[in-house]
Amino acid sequence: MKARVLFSGGKDSALAAVMLFNFFEVELVTCTFGILENWKIAKRVAEGMGFPFKVLNLDKSIIDCAVEQIIKDGTLRDGITKIHKSALEEVAGLSDSVLLADGCRRDDRTPILSNGEIRSIEDKYNVQYIQPLAGFGRKTIDFLVDRYFEIEEKEGRLIEGSEYEYELRELIGKKYGNDRISELFPRAHTHSRVLKMKG
Repeated sequence: MKARVLFSGGKDSALAAVMLFNFFEVELVTCTFGILENWKIAKRVAEGMGFPFKVLNLDKSIIDCAVEQIIKDGTLRDGITKIHKSALEEVAGLSDSVLLADGCRRDDRTPILSNGEIRSIEDKYNVQYIQPLAGFGRKTIDFLVDRYFEIEEKEGRLIEGSEYEYELRELIGKKYGNDRISELFPRAHTHSRVLKMKG
């Protein structure tokens, strides 16, 4: 059975893929709005891990709507969740999708889908959605990441990645200026990128 994992090239989605590898035929999927070509980072990481990789182009209206939500709310949470839900639905809509997964953790504040939203996606598209890291806390995930990967981890604006946030930053900066980026994106928030697998 094929498991498509929403993939950013970071440690969480990479760990989710590795955890599923013994049970499913894993394919990594990165979604883009075509604002940046940062999906190429995820592609390089996927190739280094030896997993098949797919890029999925999402309708730009999704990120436009998310940006307006973020500006209205003054926080990233609901906007990023909206993008993540749309990405899951796009992957679910692929003709041979059976199982969807992502790197969402127990301690994540965003993106968080409600049980009703999850059931709606599963019922509408006849797929199964799993979160391999949902039962793991930060210390356990760090232990597992250290066991399997060499990573680079820095403040979000100092590292290139394929997360939704990078295209959001770009669009918010163009529409509302760099001051809004500084207000909305916490400086202390870090992102990771897998450099290679160990062993």
